[in-house]
Amino acid sequence: MKKKVGFIFLFLLLNFGALGLGNFLMGGSPAANEWYQNLAKAPWTPPGYVFGLAWTNIMICFSFYMAQLMTTSNWRTFLRIYIIQWVLNVLWNPIFFQFHLIVAALVVITCLFMVVIWLGFESQKNESAYWNILLMPYAVWLIIAISLNAYPVFY
Repeated sequence: MKKKVGFIFLFLLLNFGALGLGNFLMGGSPAANEWYQNLAKAPWTPPGYVFGLAWTNIMICFSFYMAQLMTTSNWRTFLRIYIIQWVLNVLWNPIFFQFHLIVAALVVITCLFMVVIWLGFESQKNESAYWNILLMPYAVWLIIAISLNAYPVFY
């Protein structure tokens, strides 16, 4: 139990660190970003505070999920997939907000979604597959995020 609690704290630190680093690399808040404010946004774009609430809940669930996976015999595979997820999660912010590469950002966030799904499929092979319920908020939010990212590409 102590080990799992330690993993929970480790992944909380890593996950919120990724969000913080991504936020730093985006070069300021979306509300202060003139390019983003003038971008054609999807009509279903939620208010800004929803993004913070969503990511907070997602990363808490994801931390518990990863802590569980680290206690399985296949933890090395899960850690490798997690690292890919972490890098893609951080990279999306500057690609979209700082460099304005909307198509590249769409590719990155789609890859991020596929990596999260891959993680879920890999965990299905373990006895802890029921923990995948904690991965669902992340997957659902990424579907929404992909649609928001895709809107200015195809608008």
